[in-house]
Amino acid sequence: MTAHQHQLPAALSNGTDYESLAARFRPIFARIAEGTVERERNRALPYEPIEWLKKAGFGAVRVPQEFGGAGASLPQLFQLLIELAAADSNVPQALRGHFAFVEDRLNAHAGQSQETWFKRFVAGDLVGCAWTEVGAVKIGDVITRVSRKGEQWVVNGTKYYSTGSIFSDWIDLFARRDDNGQDVIAAISTRQPGVKQSDDWDGFGQRTTGSGTSVFEDAVVEEENIIDFASRFKYQTAFYQLVLLAVLAGSGRGALRDFSAEVGKRTRVFSTGNAAAVNQDPQVLQVIGKASGQVYAAEAATLRAAAAAQRAYLAHFGADAEAERQANIAAELESAQAQVASVELVLRATSDLFNALGASATSVAKQLDRHWRNARTASSHNPVIYKERIIGDWHVNGTEPPYVWQIGGGAKQS
Repeated sequence: MTAHQHQLPAALSNGTDYESLAARFRPIFARIAEGTVERERNRALPYEPIEWLKKAGFGAVRVPQEFGGAGASLPQLFQLLIELAAADSNVPQALRGHFAFVEDRLNAHAGQSQETWFKRFVAGDLVGCAWTEVGAVKIGDVITRVSRKGEQWVVNGTKYYSTGSIFSDWIDLFARRDDNGQDVIAAISTRQPGVKQSDDWDGFGQRTTGSGTSVFEDAVVEEENIIDFASRFKYQTAFYQLVLLAVLAGSGRGALRDFSAEVGKRTRVFSTGNAAAVNQDPQVLQVIGKASGQVYAAEAATLRAAAAAQRAYLAHFGADAEAERQANIAAELESAQAQVASVELVLRATSDLFNALGASATSVAKQLDRHWRNARTASSHNPVIYKERIIGDWHVNGTEPPYVWQIGGGAKQS
């Protein structure tokens, strides 16, 4: 055994008793659910719900127990996120950047102590993200820069889709160093005048995720919080996709719950129906039953893909580089396969459930359409058509999937 292997941490987040863990948070999830329709109707950001979760230690569920966290496995984390998404699908997506940064610090712990960050997570600190640039940026370029100014390192640039950052204590920001051209992650405190955030996301779904613009003007970043992007955990894209899959599965769960309740209390029937009460109409019950199966399959696919990501996490702490590589390939492919299945299943379920009710189901007051709108929006990230091609390329040609991708301006066509 090498000296480096002796330094590997014994504390890994390999799982805990799920029912005990979930019991801590289910009362909060129920409380969050109570205000979801009103927040959706008024486009009110979920500051209070996120604060409830923060104080309850939700952001530290993946932190090893030895450092004060829950030590949850990845399947357990994503099962929790599905439950939370059923209450309000905006909230887990708002926490997407946080859990990704936690995951990165968990992986970094293989080579160095991350106790400082673990303590922050346990204390309730949340991390947002700011990666995407808009405008004239081309594929492969990074406009946001980290540079030296006097005795300090500062960040200047503008990011869009800054999901969750408006609720956060820190921002996980993708940038490029001016001195050496290296791509880095800058972990920036939001408690400074150089960080300005706006809630200007204008999508028709997932409207309260805090996914707007972040502007950085000489925002100070400590040198120890400038992290080489090449060291980022390798299954990161699978992880980000898994959060969206949890959002999808939870949206399906929420839709199934709400439509079932509406069917159960509906008194008006159609003359073309099959029973004197809607809740006894076999065709209506079939609609609910089919949606239940679709949501079940989406959730099962998500948790199976989460198990692959957990294996990649554990492989990072082993001494077998090829085993880790294969685990990362599996994590990426399985998250993509689950995406292909879940998008179709949940979009179909959240649309077809309207067949169980009349036109009154389209009432803005009820906000039943939010489930489809939110699922459609979450499904639009990381285009599924490209994931299908990547999966096919692996099966046919053995081509390893990409672990990082970007969006930006392409070459002009003649």
